[in-house]
This record gives sequence, C-alpha cells and structure tokens, in this order.
Amino acid sequence: MHSNGMQPPTRRLRLVQRVASVLAAGALAGALTIALAACVVVPQTREVYDPECRIMTRQMTLESAYVGGFQRCSGDGCLVLLTTAGAVTAASAVVSGSIALVGNVVYWFERQGQCNRAPPAPAPAPAPAPALSVKPAVAAP
Repeated sequence: MHSNGMQPPTRRLRLVQRVASVLAAGALAGALTIALAACVVVPQTREVYDPECRIMTRQMTLESAYVGGFQRCSGDGCLVLLTTAGAVTAASAVVSGSIALVGNVVYWFERQGQCNRAPPAPAPAPAPAPALSVKPAVAAP
C-alpha cells in the first residue's frame, strides 16, 4: 500500500486507462475532422426581385462549401491537419465576408441608380365638413 492508503494501479488498469484516453482523443479528432475538414465559405451572387423599385437586383450571400476531407491521420499530424483546416475555414469566412459586404454596397448603389419607384398614390380628397344647422332662438312670451 502507498502512503495515501490506496493500492497502486495495476498494470491492466493502466493499460485500460491509456486505451480509453487514446480512443477519446481519436473520437474528438474524428469529430473535429468531420466538422472542419476542408470546409470553406464562399460568396454567391443571386438575382432577386425588388418590388419597391420594380427591378431585378443582385445580392451577395455567404455559402458553406465542402471541398474534401482527410482520409487518415494520426498523432501530431492529425493535430496539424485540424489546426490548418480550422485556420483555412476562418480565413475564408473573413475574406468572403469582406467580399460580400463590399459587393452588397456596390449593388445597393447600383439599385439606387436604377430604381423606378412607383409614383405615390394620390391622397384621398378630404371629406366635406358636416353642415351645422343653427336654430334661431325663440323669444319667451
């Protein structure tokens, strides 16, 4: 017995703990690989109808795209691949977001130049004021 009153871990217990930690790390790496592997964000331009201006306008949105995944990795190589994939995903989101923002500002100015707003509807004519009838005062007899 050790000085703390507990039995030292047996060889089998240490082996089971080691296998469990390796499996947990592998499962985490696999989940991260699926989540982050070769995923990039790209800007997409779409044509949409603007009912206010009665024209087709362009609008940029961000889309996720799956480029490919890892086949096999292990150990530190897996960590490097996951770190790189995460950095690429984050960088593509920043760059694509900036492109979409600038593109949408340009498309907004383009829309302002082409906008054919409908003429305002004529205001309804005011209703005539009700006629007031005044009765003459009756003299007391």
